[in-house]
Amino acid sequence: MKFTLAAVLLEAADPEPESAFWHRLLGGTLMRTPTHHFLRAEGLPVLVVQSAPGQLPPQWPDGRSQQVHVDLAVDDLPAADRRAVEAGARRLRPPHPAPDEPATGSRVYASPAGHPFCLRAG
Repeated sequence: MKFTLAAVLLEAADPEPESAFWHRLLGGTLMRTPTHHFLRAEGLPVLVVQSAPGQLPPQWPDGRSQQVHVDLAVDDLPAADRRAVEAGARRLRPPHPAPDEPATGSRVYASPAGHPFCLRAG
C-alpha cells in the first residue's frame, strides 16, 4: 500500500491574508471558495487554508502549541528569508538576522495567522 501526502490544511480566522501570504511565498495558483483556499505550487502537496472563525493563533514556543509546523528546504537561505518577510512572515528565531549570519542552518517564522514554519538550507 502506498501513501502520498496530498494536502496540508491550515486553519485561519480570515483565510485571505493567510492564503495570500503562502501564495506570495511559494508562487503557484490560488483557487478560493467561501470556506477554503487551495494553493497549488509545483513540487508541493496542495496547501489548503480553511476558514475557522474563532481560530486562535499558536503562541509557540511560549504559549499555545504550534498545532502544525511546515519545514521548507531552500537553496538560498538569505534570499528566502527576505522573500518570507516581504510576503508577510514574522521572524521568531532569530528575531533579527545578523549581517554576517551564515547561509546555512534554519530560521523560524510565523505566518500571518501565526502558524510557525521553518526555512532550512538544503
